[in-house]
Amino acid sequence: MKERIMTDLKNAMKNQNKDLLNVIRMIKGAIQLEEINLKRELNDDEVIAVVAKQIKTRKETINELQNSDRKDLIDQATKEIEMLEKYMPVMMSEEEINKVLDEVFALVNPQSQADIGKIMGKVSPLLKGKADMSLVNKLVKERL
Repeated sequence: MKERIMTDLKNAMKNQNKDLLNVIRMIKGAIQLEEINLKRELNDDEVIAVVAKQIKTRKETINELQNSDRKDLIDQATKEIEMLEKYMPVMMSEEEINKVLDEVFALVNPQSQADIGKIMGKVSPLLKGKADMSLVNKLVKERL
């Protein structure tokens, strides 16, 4: 994954694609910061988690800007999200998520809303990086 990012960085430099170049440099910086914090190189899953965090940050920015007259900033953040999403694995569909939830619910046998933590504890390792966790959380709450 890191090799792909570095290749894309070089290609963006050659093609003088400033927007893509800025986004890739930002990803590279976030990865390097995480590696410094952990004092080791990141594996592909951890790199994907860093990219997902960057996407989440931009989505939060868009939500905050919805009430302002800064359509240019919203468009910029949306464009960055599109560029970042090409580094993410293909996300699971809601149908596939529900299949995993069926298995976890059968295993945990939740009785009330208080069991959300138990369910999410079992679901998170199975779906992290493969599904939108906010959607997963919403589906779990609907089932309870």
